[in-house]
Parts: sequence; C-alpha cells; structure tokens
Amino acid sequence: MPCTTGNDVVKFGLPKGSLEEATINLFARSGWKISMRNRNYFPEINDPAITARLCRPQEMPAYVAEGVLDAGLTGKDWILENRADVVVVADLVYSKASNRPARWVLAVAGDSPYRKPEDLAGKRVATEIMGLTERYFADKHIPVRVQYSWGATEAKVVEGLADAIVEVTETGTTIRAHGLRIIDDVLVTNTQLIANKDAWENPAKRAKIEQITMLLQGALRAEGLVGLKMNAPAANLDEVLAILPSLNSPTVANQQDKRWVSLEIVVDTKVVRDLIPRLVAAGVEGIIEYPLNKVI
Repeated sequence: MPCTTGNDVVKFGLPKGSLEEATINLFARSGWKISMRNRNYFPEINDPAITARLCRPQEMPAYVAEGVLDAGLTGKDWILENRADVVVVADLVYSKASNRPARWVLAVAGDSPYRKPEDLAGKRVATEIMGLTERYFADKHIPVRVQYSWGATEAKVVEGLADAIVEVTETGTTIRAHGLRIIDDVLVTNTQLIANKDAWENPAKRAKIEQITMLLQGALRAEGLVGLKMNAPAANLDEVLAILPSLNSPTVANQQDKRWVSLEIVVDTKVVRDLIPRLVAAGVEGIIEYPLNKVI
C-alpha cells in the first residue's frame, strides 16, 4: 500500500439515521472500531488513515462529489436523485432490517380506483425523492403534480393530502399497515460505496478505499455462513464428500491415524441443522461449528 501522509487521510462519510447502527456493526466485523459520542458528527475510528464523519445519506453524494468527503456510503437512490458525479466503487447490500435491496414504490389507498400509474394522470403524488419521481412519470408521459413530503409520507394519502405516494420500503409491511396498496416499483435501490473522482486518482486514498471495500464486502459475504471442522473415516470419505455442500471444495487433510481425515468447509447456516445428523450417520466425529467475520 502506498505511504500515507496527512494529506492522504481518507475522509469517509458514514450514513446517519436508520443505517447508522448497521454500518458501525459492519465496520466492526470488517476490523474497524467506530466510537460514537452523543451529538458528535465526528466519530473516532481506530485507523490513522481514515477520519469518519456522519451525514445524512441524502446529502452524501453531493459532499463526495464536491470533495468535502473522499468516500462514503449512501443509497443508489440518492446518487440518482442528486445526479452526483462520483465513482461508484461497490454495491453493498445491507440495511437496518433485512439485508435486502429496498424499493421505492408507487402506492395508493387500498380502496382507491387507481390500479396503474396511468390512472394518476393529473393527480397529486407526495414523496421525499422529488427528482426521481418526476423523471419516473416523465418517462411514462404521465402528467402529475409531485409535491415534497417532509415526513410521514404514508399518511398523506390517508389524510387526503395526496392521491398517491412514492415511498421507500424493504418488505412492504409499513405500506400495508397504513392501508395502502403498491401499484408499481419506481426503483430498486441498495447501499453503495462511492468515491470522489480526485480522491480515486490519489494512489494512497484509492488503496485505502479499496481496502475498506474489500473488507466490508467480505463481512457481508460472511453473513449467513459458518465454518465446520470434523473428523471423517477415511473409508467413508467419498460418502461424506457427497453429503457436504460448501462454498468451495472442502479442505481435506490427512491425520497421523490413517483411518481418519480432517475436513473443513464453509456452509450456509440454514443447512447445518439438517447436515450434522447426516454427517454423524456417515461416521463423522468431532464436528465443530464456528462463526465467520469475513469471507474474502
């Protein structure tokens, strides 16, 4: 990695709000400890080559594009909304609740007559993401009045302040809880790591940003996976190998006792409960399950 000087320290933006805790936990699994303090927008991070700053995901693309920040985490939606001129380094699919991509959806009252976007011609649509919504309807040649929502967007339809909303959701639960019905997807979005173009051309900063990207991706890849170690009878090795589903081919090592071999694999957590009894039935012993922080 290139030598880092004071001018090469990466100013990294952490998303404030719903993604804040999930991001701090992700960094912890990746090897960086971020210490928060009350009302402090400059959290401490245990890496002299990085300074961390909190800011809203909606503002992150502009700060990175302008060089206020060298890199940061924000949503694909806010990059498109700001039409930010940044380098998209990587997709990082994680969230507060479900680690699945979120959706901006077009929703109407459950008992409304509107069944498709075209039915909203001439109607009012409330949303926080104005530019994206306006472009969505313009692309479909549907004239609507888009109005900015300062919060509680789902309630706008219920209160009669709008005929429809464009709102973000992961599962649709909140939308349905407000008595609304989704009639179209506007955008599928996820968290992205972005970089300032000048910072990306700086060798030291780019190396650090790439390191952060690799380890964050490794931590996300490890979610839902565990490692298994075991001792298998050499005579039953083919049978045991046929049972094992693994991320890659299992590691097989001979033991001093030639009647046994050691196996080590990475598997999906969901299969372990059914896998272990089958392994025991095939004569496997000494099964150890262990969690993974990162898979690179």
